[in-house]
Amino acid sequence: QVQLVESGGGLVQAGGSLRLSCAASRSIFSFNTMDWYRQAPGKQREWVAGMSSIGLTSYTDSVKGRFTISRDSAKNTVFLHMDSLKPEDSADYHCAATQIPHTYWGQGTQVTVSS
Repeated sequence: QVQLVESGGGLVQAGGSLRLSCAASRSIFSFNTMDWYRQAPGKQREWVAGMSSIGLTSYTDSVKGRFTISRDSAKNTVFLHMDSLKPEDSADYHCAATQIPHTYWGQGTQVTVSS
C-alpha cells in the first residue's frame, strides 16, 4: 500500500508564494509519474503539474511560469512551488503517484489565496 502525505497549504495573499510537499511511503522512482491536481469547490478536478520518473516536467497553461514541480529523491518527496498566486488558484491540492495501471492519491492540502 502506498501512502502519500501532502502538506504546506494555507492562506496567502494574492501575489504570494507557497510550497506544497508530497511525501511518499516508498521511492518516488518506483512511479511512472507524480502529479499535482487541484479541485475548487463546485468545479471538476484539474491536473496542474507532473513529473516523470526521469525528471521531465509539464504544467497546465494557467500555471506555467508561476508553478514549479520538483523532487527530493532522498526524502521521497515531490514539491509544488507556487509563486504569484492568484485567487483562482484557491483549491484543495492533491498529489497523485502513478505506477501503471495504479494511481495512488494523497488526502490533499487546502490552498486559499485572498485578493
